[in-house]
Amino acid sequence: MRDEDRLRSELGRLDGRGYKAYKDLTGSWAFKRFELRIDHVQGDPFATPTRVSVTLSPERSGLPPSAYANEARALGTAAHLARGFSAEARRSTSRTHDRTGHSGEIRMQDPGQVVLEQSAVQLTTEGILEARFTIGLPARSRRIDGTGAIELLLERVPTILAGTLLAGAHNLAKVERSAATNEDAEALRSELAARSLVAFVADGSVLPRRSGVDDRPFDAPAVTPCISPETLRVRIEAPNQGTVLGMGIPEGVTLVVGGGFHGKSTLLRALQAGVWNHAPNDGREFVVTRMDAAKVRAEEGRSIAGVDISPFIDGLPGGMSTAAFSTPNASGSTSQAAAIMEAIETGSRLLLIDEDTSATNFMIRDRRMQALVPPEGEPITPFVDRIKELRDDHGVSTVLVLGGSGDYLDVADLVIRMDAYVPLDVTSQARATAERLPTGRKMEASAALSLPSPRRIEWSSVDPGRGRRRVHVKTPDDRTLLFGSSTIDLIALEQLTGRAQIRAIGLALAWAAEARTDDHVPDILDATMDALSQGLDTFDEFKTGDVAGFRRQELAAILNRLRSLRVG
Repeated sequence: MRDEDRLRSELGRLDGRGYKAYKDLTGSWAFKRFELRIDHVQGDPFATPTRVSVTLSPERSGLPPSAYANEARALGTAAHLARGFSAEARRSTSRTHDRTGHSGEIRMQDPGQVVLEQSAVQLTTEGILEARFTIGLPARSRRIDGTGAIELLLERVPTILAGTLLAGAHNLAKVERSAATNEDAEALRSELAARSLVAFVADGSVLPRRSGVDDRPFDAPAVTPCISPETLRVRIEAPNQGTVLGMGIPEGVTLVVGGGFHGKSTLLRALQAGVWNHAPNDGREFVVTRMDAAKVRAEEGRSIAGVDISPFIDGLPGGMSTAAFSTPNASGSTSQAAAIMEAIETGSRLLLIDEDTSATNFMIRDRRMQALVPPEGEPITPFVDRIKELRDDHGVSTVLVLGGSGDYLDVADLVIRMDAYVPLDVTSQARATAERLPTGRKMEASAALSLPSPRRIEWSSVDPGRGRRRVHVKTPDDRTLLFGSSTIDLIALEQLTGRAQIRAIGLALAWAAEARTDDHVPDILDATMDALSQGLDTFDEFKTGDVAGFRRQELAAILNRLRSLRVG
């Protein structure tokens, strides 16, 4: 195998030649402490950077066996290592002088605050560590900068590896905490179903985030940790933390109420993020939610393909059927109805809804509007008249944030009032209020809610190709997927974690379109998730380091927003 001395000599030989000559570097290079593989060389300094990878044995990484003793621990450790490498790579890149294109860059996908399967750093339960990252091979104009490449490949890359992945680099206490925290979060979530809970918020959790674009915890001195009311406090045993106390939210209909800026939506956002595990010091390490939870909202302008929204919207003017409703430009109410039915189609049995992002006419029609507009003139059956039926007949729970509609007090099993970010159980007061101040509105559901048959996809409408490319999947930002010739707007999918997850879903949809294992939506989701269980590389033929795991809910949500989608 070629060694680092040979690499130095080779880079000297290539200096000044045309950039494509860098392709001579493809393959493996043996360094003293690791083996570096150059998997794919960019064809131009402005092109997607060169992909490289390193595989380390447990002896070379120096990780203790406890760091990868089971899958949950290995994922926690891998995310910790990826964050460290990514941060060092950013610092190293920021110190380099401006050069042509991507020259001198070192990049690894940063997993951020979440902990889930990702391809940047993968760690098996046998202790085999693989790190994948990109480098921008240096250029002067469009010619090879051999001196810059020597600095990059023989100095900067080895330094980052030695400081983040190799034996002696690790703060073993931090590694242990990352592994243990992830293992404990998995243990807490696994207890929810047995306790008939939909979510758990550990005492001491810090829920507010720094901003809408910064997912780190708000670190002001005055921040109030979440403490459970006694009536909702449960105790769950975790393998490392021991007894964890916190607020258990039971199955059924839960309302979250309170004044403005008191933490209602903050709690809901923590719950919607609770389907993912989080890093130590995130503040939400032990906020866990059922894995099938779906945040649904109004989304004006989205496309809908053949969704049965008749349980909520029926009898449209002109006799238009809503049993297989399609539109390229949904209203707020039709989009929210479709989102609920689509979520249920994926198997979700927990809906998370915020009044602020809902269509008012979909959520409620009060007594005065009922008197002004007779039932025969209103095609919408409001959610308030279906929420108990979803619970009782279909096992679908709801957590709903409310600030302005007291009609929901009549259908609530639990009412939590947020007071300066502190949750209070006010269920008994809410029931007394509902009895003392009846609304007088009438139930508007005229027929029982039945769940529709699964939709059948017309695979010809799911085309990942563009031009000569069989698969064209790009993620220009955290809320857009370019799939084939289509641009999919994902701004309303609040549970997505970022580009790596979006790209993985795009590749998974391309795989499903080619495999065509079935055409019924639930079966498609089953087959794709089964394939995902074999590893992220199942969908990524180039084995990149920029994909991450996902749930069937995100997979279906992106498929449903493909504007070319047709169903039979």
